[in-house]
Amino acid sequence: MEREFDYIVVGAGSAGCVLANRLSEDGTASVLLLEAGGHDRNWLLEMPLGFMMAAGNPALDWGYQSVANERIAGRSVPLPRGRVLGGSSSVNGMIYMRGHSADYDGWAQQGARGWSYADVLPYFRKMETSWRGADPWHGGDGPLAVTSVDDTHLLGAQFRAASIAAGHPASDDLSGAQQEGYSRCEVTVDRRGRRASSARAYLEPARRRPNLTVQSGARATRILFEGRRAVGLEYCTERGTHVARARREVILSGGSYNSPHLLMLSGIGPAGHLAEHGITALVDSPQVGRNLSEHPLVYMTYAVKEPVSFLRNLRFDRAARSVIRWYLTGKGLFASQITGGVLLMRTRPELERPDIQLVFLPVRLDGKLWYPGIGQRQEHVLSVMVIQLHPESRGRVELQGSSPFDPPKIDLNLLATEADFADIRRGIAETRKIFAAEPLASMVREELAPGGAAQDEAALDAFIRNNLKITQHPCGTCRMGEDPAAVVDSDLRVRGVEGLRVVDASVMPDEVGANINAAVIMIAERASDLIRGRTPLAAA
Repeated sequence: MEREFDYIVVGAGSAGCVLANRLSEDGTASVLLLEAGGHDRNWLLEMPLGFMMAAGNPALDWGYQSVANERIAGRSVPLPRGRVLGGSSSVNGMIYMRGHSADYDGWAQQGARGWSYADVLPYFRKMETSWRGADPWHGGDGPLAVTSVDDTHLLGAQFRAASIAAGHPASDDLSGAQQEGYSRCEVTVDRRGRRASSARAYLEPARRRPNLTVQSGARATRILFEGRRAVGLEYCTERGTHVARARREVILSGGSYNSPHLLMLSGIGPAGHLAEHGITALVDSPQVGRNLSEHPLVYMTYAVKEPVSFLRNLRFDRAARSVIRWYLTGKGLFASQITGGVLLMRTRPELERPDIQLVFLPVRLDGKLWYPGIGQRQEHVLSVMVIQLHPESRGRVELQGSSPFDPPKIDLNLLATEADFADIRRGIAETRKIFAAEPLASMVREELAPGGAAQDEAALDAFIRNNLKITQHPCGTCRMGEDPAAVVDSDLRVRGVEGLRVVDASVMPDEVGANINAAVIMIAERASDLIRGRTPLAAA
C-alpha cells in the first residue's frame, strides 16, 4: 500500500517528536512520523528514578555494541539507544544542560552558519518551561518542562561545599551568565513528577491532529529517489513492506547511528565502502558516518564511614513506599533524579571553556547497578562520573551488511590520542582534591576506584583503559557546514540531493560540553522553522 504526505519524519526520538509537532501545528501540511519501536506507556519510563532499569532494556533499546578496541583493553562498549516513542529522551538520565556558549560559537566558526550561541539561544528559550520562569536566558511557556533536583537528601550541600573549598566557583545557573562551576542539577521532569520526554512534551499534545500520522513498529529500510530527489521511503512493519511518498521532504531523525546507516543503505556515503556491500553510490559523500564523537567517562568511587548514601532509601520497604508515593502524588524520592550536583570545570587555566564535567552521585553507579541492590546488603559508596567534554578522538559508523536489518558497525575509536588520556587524568586529580576537602574528607573512609595506590600516569592510564565507559552522547556522523565535505549544509539539507534533510545529533560539528539532549531538541526547533521557510528567530 502506498500513501502520500507532505513530510515524512524517520525516528520519533528527541528531534523527531519536535518536528512532528511543529510541522503539523498549523494544519496545512500532512506529516508521517515513523518509529521502529513501540509506545512509551510504561511506568519505568514515566517514573524518573526508573531510568536505570529502562536504559538497555531489550524491549526499549536497539542493543548496539561498539567494535572491540585494544586501547580500552579489547573491550566492546554497550551503546544504549532508545527504541521507543521519545527515543533516548524516554530512557536517558534526564539531566538538562546546554553546554557552554563557546561550543555553539565553535560550530559557527567551523562553518555552521546560523548556529552560533546568539542564534540558538532564542530556541532554547522557546522550548522551555523552566522552573526559574522566563528571563533573558530561559523560557517560561515552552513544551519542555525543566525542574531542579531537590538535593537535600543527595548530599548536595556537602558536594557543593567541598567543591568550593577545592577552588571551584558556584554557579546559580549553568545555562545563564556563569556557565562553569558547581550547580544543582536540572532535569526534564515536570511538576507532576513525570519524565518530560520529547514524546510527552511534543508528540502527545499533537497526536489528535488529523494531519499527523504516527506509525510505530515501522523500520525504515530505504529512501526512495527519482533522479536525485528524495520522493519517499520504504519501511517494514509486522504486516510487510510499505511505501510512503513525500510531496515536500523526507527528514531523517534516527540519531547518530541510524541516520548515517540509512543514508548509506540508500546510496549516499563513501562510494568505495558502499561498493564493498554491493550498493551503487547515488552521491559519493565520504564523510557520512565519519566524525563520530562521544563523551568518555570513568567512575570514581569512595567508601564512606557512616550510612549516609542514598542506599539507605533502597531498602525494599522504603523503596516500595517511594514508588507508591510517586504513583499517587508525583512526589517523593523517586520523583526526580539522584544526582547530588554537577561541576563544569577547566583543568587548565588557558582553556576557553570547561573540559571536564563531574556528576556527583550519593550511591554506587559504576556498573554495579543500585536497583538490583534493593533489599540486599551493600556498601555505602559515593560515586563521581568524570566526563571528558571535548575528546580529540573520532570514530565512524559503517555498514556491516547490505541488509537494513544488519546493525551498523560502530567504531568509537576511544582514547586515540594522548591528549584524551591527559584530560581524564586531570579530571581524576581534580576529583581527588574535592574529596580531600571538607566536609567530604571527614566522611570518606577510602578511595575505592581508582584507589589510593593509583598515582602515577601508568597506573591511572591502566585504570582508564580497563574502566572507560561512554555517556551515551553520540554525535557528528552527518556533520553540517558550508564546506564541500560536510554531509548537510547549514540548513540541514543533504548535499548532492534534493528533498532530504537530517535533523538530529548527527549534524553537530562537535560535541557540546554537557549532556546533549537539550541541544538536540533545540536543533529540531530551529530546523522546523528552516523546513517551513520561516525566518529564524532573531539572534539574542
